[in-house]
Amino acid sequence: MLHYSVQDPRTGDNCKMTEMASTTRPAPPLDWPEPRWPAILAMLAIAGLRCALPSALTWGPDWAMAVIIPVLLIPVIVTHRTGRHALNELFGYILLGVVTLDVVVSLGLLIWRLPSHKESPKELLLAAGGLWMANIIVFASWYWRLDAGGPNQRDKRGHHREGAFLFPQMTLHHGAGEWRPGFVDYLFLAFNSSTAFSPTDAPVLSRWAKVLMMLQSVVSLGTIAIIAARAVNVL
Repeated sequence: MLHYSVQDPRTGDNCKMTEMASTTRPAPPLDWPEPRWPAILAMLAIAGLRCALPSALTWGPDWAMAVIIPVLLIPVIVTHRTGRHALNELFGYILLGVVTLDVVVSLGLLIWRLPSHKESPKELLLAAGGLWMANIIVFASWYWRLDAGGPNQRDKRGHHREGAFLFPQMTLHHGAGEWRPGFVDYLFLAFNSSTAFSPTDAPVLSRWAKVLMMLQSVVSLGTIAIIAARAVNVL
């Protein structure tokens, strides 16, 4: 609201005038950190899926990853809380590497033992379904960890205008600076890649993301083919 005075040309008196100012309020900065609990729950979900797999299709005892994942999560959480971003990224990559290696080994054992018919159809279907879901979570975690420098770098910038994926919110003219992707956005992206074998709502811009999405589609296609073949008793 603006207050000012003007002179009346007829009487010469000063008249006070009031005018509502029309201003555009800038978008508030995104100064809150991105929540980490969805990514933590995703890692714990992989530990649960690992326990559900048949023993013959896993390395070590059934409870191995149920212990390793929480142990590796502790330094990830502590370094994030204390603001040690470099160590947080290091422990995050170690955790993701261990989980990815475990899923790859289990998938290799599933393919290796498939022709021998030593596992029952129920065990094979359970293993294939569990690995298919673990594949989605693992690649979603990699997208979340790598896109635009990772969650720590996205927190520092306070906005998300550039990245490996072009989310629909990034193309909006109003409110684009107020939006930032979270783990659920990358989980949705990974789910689409495993079901449609291609990105649906978010085009892929960078080469490393394209390579990862191709790998994810290959793994997903393989596990779905195993489930379908076993369902019709081909294998």
